[in-house]
Amino acid sequence: MKKVLVWVLALVLALAAMIYQRSTGPTYEYKGRLEHNGEKHKYELLRTHETTAGAKIEMPQIEGAEYTATLNYKRYQTDDSITSVRFALDSDNRFVAQLPLQPAAGKMEYYVSGSLDGKSFNIPEEGEEKIVLRYKDPVSDYILIPHVTMMIIVIIFGIRAGLSVLFDPRTMRRWTVIAFSAMTVGGMILGPLVQKSAFGEYWTGFPYGGDFTDNKMLIMWLAWAIALAIIGFKPKKKETISKAAVLTAAIVMTVVYLIPHSMGGSTLDYEQVDKGIDPKEAIKTGAEE
Repeated sequence: MKKVLVWVLALVLALAAMIYQRSTGPTYEYKGRLEHNGEKHKYELLRTHETTAGAKIEMPQIEGAEYTATLNYKRYQTDDSITSVRFALDSDNRFVAQLPLQPAAGKMEYYVSGSLDGKSFNIPEEGEEKIVLRYKDPVSDYILIPHVTMMIIVIIFGIRAGLSVLFDPRTMRRWTVIAFSAMTVGGMILGPLVQKSAFGEYWTGFPYGGDFTDNKMLIMWLAWAIALAIIGFKPKKKETISKAAVLTAAIVMTVVYLIPHSMGGSTLDYEQVDKGIDPKEAIKTGAEE
């Protein structure tokens, strides 16, 4: 029964960490609602899109209302003037307005303005930061799915290893090996392949750049590598240092994992692009912004 409860706790903590990261990262939809006659109409505004076409920003249709909406946008971190496009129904009967296509790592800053039943609205509200959408090249499912799967395994078995220190020390080596192996394959091998496919570079973290995602991968991998080096593969007479190493790795992993995904990531430097630099050579990361 104790083993079952420990596994349940590990799964609950891992799920909570994944949900938190999923809901706070800068690439996930900007969500909200418009209200008409007591009915709430949800919207989910894109913050990432592939370079296959310009991103279509969708607003809800609200029948029977005096309702208009306008998409206002410019290139991120530029002095460009704002371009405004009215929302309209497309061929799929969706109420949309389209952002212009950008190269990989190109970002568009935008907001939605409009009027509903005679009352004007802005999304986000005036004074708040505008929504930023980043373009990325398509990543093959053959790379992306294994990468995501391995990172899920890391958080589950990493937390399980940490809990083993407290409740079942005999198994901590087993879970540490699994966490380190998954981190190596998912983070340090498949991670760079995802980065290369999406933005053209295998690695933009330390010491080459300030990409938070790459640096997070490196920190977590080092934490588990150090823990595994300390505990080894055979039990010791005194496990105090081994327990501390595994518990520290689990805590470091969890803290790092809670940092929103894709912060400080690849960003196209439009100033360089406007000077004629190839967009592939004009990408900067968090440390360079």
